[in-house]
Amino acid sequence: MTHPQRPVSFSARIPPGEDRERRICDACGFIDYVNPRIVTGVVAHADGRILLCRRAIEPRRGFWTLPAGFMELGESAEDGARREAREEACAELEIEALLGLYSVPRIGQVQIFFRARLLNAPAAGPESLEVGLFAWEEIPWSELAFPSVPWALSHHRATLSQPGLSAFSSPQTVA
Repeated sequence: MTHPQRPVSFSARIPPGEDRERRICDACGFIDYVNPRIVTGVVAHADGRILLCRRAIEPRRGFWTLPAGFMELGESAEDGARREAREEACAELEIEALLGLYSVPRIGQVQIFFRARLLNAPAAGPESLEVGLFAWEEIPWSELAFPSVPWALSHHRATLSQPGLSAFSSPQTVA
């Protein structure tokens, strides 16, 4: 709540007991913690083929990606992955296993990918220009939207024979 006589302003300071600058309200001392955003998504497969979506929105409009997006408050990572697959590809899924947890500090994201079985025929949702099911050799590698897409695809392929947990983390070259 703002005080009627005090404008709201923040300044960058190191709060007592902490080791880094934070935005702190000059009027009340509230600390505005800015934390990474969580992205959740899936490598959805059916009959040896993988679901990809051609993006209809920026960033990277026109490039292919896995169904994924930012989690919403109040949903689990699994529910967020299912919601993103419905929004982008009208896809219904059965989550099989955690596939990878990728830290991308350069853009302030933590990305969680699951392996999932596709339960229906996908169709482009409002955030996709088109969707497709691709065999490994058909994946348009040079047209993938984000670095985490080939990471998750490769990790999916490396763990096809493992039914349970097969989580990977970010390659060490990520900054």
